[in-house]
Amino acid sequence: MENNVRVQRQEGAKVCLMSPEQLRNKFPWINTDGVALGSYGLEGEGWFDPWCLLQGLRRKVQSMGVLICHGEVTRFVSSSNRVETTSGEEVTLKRIHEVHVKMDHSVEYQPVECAIVINAAGAWSGQIAELAGIGKGPPGTLQGTKLPVEPRKRYVYSWHCPQGPGLETPLVADTSGAYFRREGLGNNYLGGCSPTEEEEPDPGNLEVDHDFFQNKVWPPLAQRVPAFESLKVRSAWAGYYDYNTFDQNGVVGPHPLVVNMYFATGFSGHGLQQAPAVGRAVAEMVLEGHFQTINLSPLLFTRFYLGEKVQEHNIF
Repeated sequence: MENNVRVQRQEGAKVCLMSPEQLRNKFPWINTDGVALGSYGLEGEGWFDPWCLLQGLRRKVQSMGVLICHGEVTRFVSSSNRVETTSGEEVTLKRIHEVHVKMDHSVEYQPVECAIVINAAGAWSGQIAELAGIGKGPPGTLQGTKLPVEPRKRYVYSWHCPQGPGLETPLVADTSGAYFRREGLGNNYLGGCSPTEEEEPDPGNLEVDHDFFQNKVWPPLAQRVPAFESLKVRSAWAGYYDYNTFDQNGVVGPHPLVVNMYFATGFSGHGLQQAPAVGRAVAEMVLEGHFQTINLSPLLFTRFYLGEKVQEHNIF
């Protein structure tokens, strides 16, 4: 945590570290048992409505001439040629020329000619990559390296607690992995917790497991905030993470062999927070051939082949 805060401060973030005593003084509702240190953002903190942000971005790009179509990609048409690398290895380079898109409420597909394909398909980007032939070579080779992104189902619960923390309540991420924040002004809150690998739910549907809240989310919440012992769940929903099974970090930039497919995926729950920077980075890579504003080279696809994980600590 101290290392993370050091990096954040270097980049201009106003963040402080707080002892258990300081946490209790500022937030009297918190139980600091088992806490050695807390990180607290002093300014520029908050939350936003993801759906509203998405709709705002969509409307803006439509006003600039972008055509948005709803459909399912079913096939890529590509050309290929074999080249020899500097190490003497022969590899096949592919270039996508056409995408077949099955339109909603239609049995027909629409062929779309393209110069660039940006794979930002979220939880389904691994399937899209496979359609393009990525990962279909011999195991242990660059051609056989898959995009390790798959759908993972996550639950969000909303509850009411009359005696819960007040207006000064920040987003709290507990050492257990449980998190919560205030929702509105009426003592309403929302939060959840990521399951362990052994507890991963079936991503084939978006049904909510209410027992998961009772058994895995509520106990650590009530231990950290005793007032939550009397909460009442009012609603819940489920959604998908585009989960990167390799290192839980994003994949940004071009594929080394399918030369005109670029990635913006695999953010494992942090995608919307990182979207403005990632959008700029991909645009720079497409237009200039390299990252300019921020060097995101550690997030390139090639790290999966090289085994170079980009790992963070104290990330929830």
